[in-house]
Amino acid sequence: MTRPRRRTWRHLAVLFASALLGACASGTVVLLPQQDGKETAVSVKQGDKEVVLDQPYSAAKTTAIGPQAYRSSKDEVAAQFGPALSAQPSRTATFTLYFVEGRDELTDESKRVVDAILAEIAKRPVPDVLVVGHTDTVGNDQFNDALGQQRADAVRAALIRLGIPEADIRAVSRGKRALAVPTGDGVSEPRNRRVEIVVR
Repeated sequence: MTRPRRRTWRHLAVLFASALLGACASGTVVLLPQQDGKETAVSVKQGDKEVVLDQPYSAAKTTAIGPQAYRSSKDEVAAQFGPALSAQPSRTATFTLYFVEGRDELTDESKRVVDAILAEIAKRPVPDVLVVGHTDTVGNDQFNDALGQQRADAVRAALIRLGIPEADIRAVSRGKRALAVPTGDGVSEPRNRRVEIVVR
């Protein structure tokens, strides 16, 4: 049996928590759609009987004879589980900014993404922002670690200037150790010269 990908397990953990809230309140479990459209499934067991939910808004209700499958809807979920769903933390959002080769200067296209980052941070009452600097493979490890940190620090400083509290933002470097596009050493690849911003 193949192991599920980590992303699927994370989703199922969130789904399971939501499902437990629903089950505790009403004996009902509803499979919610993934934000990115990927397929997921969950198994609902009661005694020796089992129902597999594998379509968005498929649902199961516990009864005296075991779980009974039925089709729920967005409106029913909002009516039945609205308070529990609104209490969940916002999903993690990730943004990527690209840099001019060998510098900590953003490309013109990346400069236009900053407003979307600020809007996402503003949605969260207590934001946690991680800025991760990356490089291509031109240069040695020491140079790229320093350049990745310089890029992350530059983005962090820009966000602070735009009003994000200093304590909410951390900046780290991965240098050339986590390439978006795998290449050999000494390859100037624009998609590897980036900063990833993770907003939680």
